[in-house]
Parts: sequence; structure tokens; C-alpha cells
Amino acid sequence: MGNQLMSIGFAGLLLVSSAVSVSAYDRRVVIVNDTSYVITEFYASSVGVDSWQEDIFGPDVLYPGQRVSINIDDGTGYCKYDFRAVYEDGDVSVSKGVNVCEIGTYTYHD
Repeated sequence: MGNQLMSIGFAGLLLVSSAVSVSAYDRRVVIVNDTSYVITEFYASSVGVDSWQEDIFGPDVLYPGQRVSINIDDGTGYCKYDFRAVYEDGDVSVSKGVNVCEIGTYTYHD
């Protein structure tokens, strides 16, 4: 009985440590504007979500050559997100399935 309880306790400890390691991923990403256009809006939504939520930049913009660090963590624990950048001329760039747990920088190019 003692060994059985120890096994259950160890299994529970493994489960807790796995949950902690998944939620401990850093979801901050540096967005780099390596284009010749101003990015006026930026959105990130978990893969599979049908809406873009709110503009992460708010009233700010990202000028050519600039970079900004943003926290993509929306509390869901997901790592894969779709990104949407809107440029000053109205063009839109959508990138699907970006793994924010594995990258530290995401660059937009012309």
C-alpha cells in the first residue's frame, strides 16, 4: 500500500510539473517592421478562433525599421497564433500558426 501511494503521488507530481512547464512558456514576441510601410494595427488570435479580438497596438503604430515587444499570452495556454498586420495603405498581411512559444522575434518584410 505504501508503494502504491508513493506511485500515485509521483504520478501526480509529474502531472503538476508538466502543467507548470507548459504554462511557463514565454509568449512575448518582438514584432519587427522591416517593410517600407507603417503598420497601423496588429492582431493575434489563437489558431482556430474566428475573430481578431482587439488591436494590440491600440493608438500606437510601428514605423519602418522599428520593433516592439508584445505579450501574446491571452491566458489560454496556447502557443500557436494567427497574426494580422494592417498597413497604412490598407494592405493586410495574415500569418497563420505562428508558434509564439518557440520564437522570440517575428519580422514583417516587403
